Amino acid sequence: MATIRDWPRRTPDAGRRTPDAGRRTPDAGRRTPDAGRRTPDAHTPTPAAPVFGLSPDWLLHDGRPLAAATVLSHPEQLGRLRAACPEAAGTAVLAGDPCYDRILAALPHRERFRRALGTAPGQRLVVVNSTWSPGSLFGDDDSEGDLLPSLLPRLAAELPADEYRTAAVLHPNIWHGHGPGQIRAWLDRARRAGLALVDPVEDWRQALIAADCVIGDHGSVTYYAAAIGRPVLLGAFPGGALDPDSPVAALGRAAPRLRPYDDLRAQVDHAVDHHDPGRFRAQAEHVSSAPGRSAALLRRAFYGLIGIPEPAGRPALLDPLPLPSYAPAERTAPVRVLTRLADASGAPEIAVVRRATDDGPMDAGDDIGQDAHTSVHEDTPDPGRLRVADVIVRYAAADDPRVGPPAAWTAEVLGRHPGCALAVYVTGPGRCTVRTRAGDLLRLTARPGADGRADLCDPAAHASALHAWLAGGKSLEEAVGSGITVVTGRVHHRVDIEPLPG
Repeated sequence: MATIRDWPRRTPDAGRRTPDAGRRTPDAGRRTPDAGRRTPDAHTPTPAAPVFGLSPDWLLHDGRPLAAATVLSHPEQLGRLRAACPEAAGTAVLAGDPCYDRILAALPHRERFRRALGTAPGQRLVVVNSTWSPGSLFGDDDSEGDLLPSLLPRLAAELPADEYRTAAVLHPNIWHGHGPGQIRAWLDRARRAGLALVDPVEDWRQALIAADCVIGDHGSVTYYAAAIGRPVLLGAFPGGALDPDSPVAALGRAAPRLRPYDDLRAQVDHAVDHHDPGRFRAQAEHVSSAPGRSAALLRRAFYGLIGIPEPAGRPALLDPLPLPSYAPAERTAPVRVLTRLADASGAPEIAVVRRATDDGPMDAGDDIGQDAHTSVHEDTPDPGRLRVADVIVRYAAADDPRVGPPAAWTAEVLGRHPGCALAVYVTGPGRCTVRTRAGDLLRLTARPGADGRADLCDPAAHASALHAWLAGGKSLEEAVGSGITVVTGRVHHRVDIEPLPG
């Protein structure tokens, strides 16, 4: 069975005019988002500016085509090729887009990809994406770029932790140009607040499929998101650097803009709640003229080039998108928790809103109640936070010999931090062990969903609900007897509480 892997495509980027047609890698010497700022008009294109990937600098050597076949995904590109580099037009092969075909084939697995990112039912996954040019979301063009390092921590602080999940997809050239250590340093605050950094080679397609909203720019990833019908907000879009007749420029005219200094949650919710699935139909039509057929077309072209017949009775297939590793959010930034005890018959009901912040107490702006406490991960970079934490959290396997078992760890933490009221050892999806200041050792287990799958809400939220119940003077026996209902946004989580010996 023959398989064909996809490669970095040119379709959305084909509309990008290149200020320096000879430079094919990012500025590896640029180590800060705003360092090395070019002059204001250094990237302003002229009408004859070459088009990325289709100019003679890319396709010709000594006036002759470099390649025997120049693979295009849509006839629109063929017209651009004829205009930009007529010498290479004879090598054109229309063969669809294997990357897009892999995305289309994986769309039925959306819920699996969401669970891989730890996205619970009722949560909204916001994926932030940046390409690598100066005018990108992570670029150094002050007029539009350089927003991402400040935008990501704000998203983490403004979006309630149990109602939203955030992830970032950065172009591989950003990682190459600055280095992984520098990227992680720039995004450290956002990562400690729960941001997932998605593998830019293997897992970005799965993140797009899983997303509820994509904040992006003029790069290919944002274009793909629009093509599969995801709500898109443009955080940066250097329109002057694009051919106005290109499909990606048309996306810039069709997609709404993010207002980076306004209420981010309101904008994300509006984009999702008012999204028209057909809004980007024209962009989808320009991704590929042969959706689902690229493997067969490419194999036919390849075998034709080497002059042998294709294998008979053996279909040309693409590798399916792999299932990413399970990567739930783990917040080492302090978490500010607002709670409200509801008057409800049956099990005690506690509404919880949690927000990660490194900036001390904050006004969360939620009309939920006035009871608040602070939850801190034991691995917080600032150990002083542990002295004032109401709840201290650890994530580990129950049999982890370094910190477990949970009974020992919880007793150790409460002994070391006399101001802490509850120690929480999270052992897996929907499960945690807690010890109260009174010495009660309890196991909290969220009931699975109707499909039998584990509740993916962070168990630390369930523990904070129990802390609020006890801090409000309520009876532990009542909570143990009936369990508790934890409300995060519009989702109700039924949590059973079991006393443990010790």
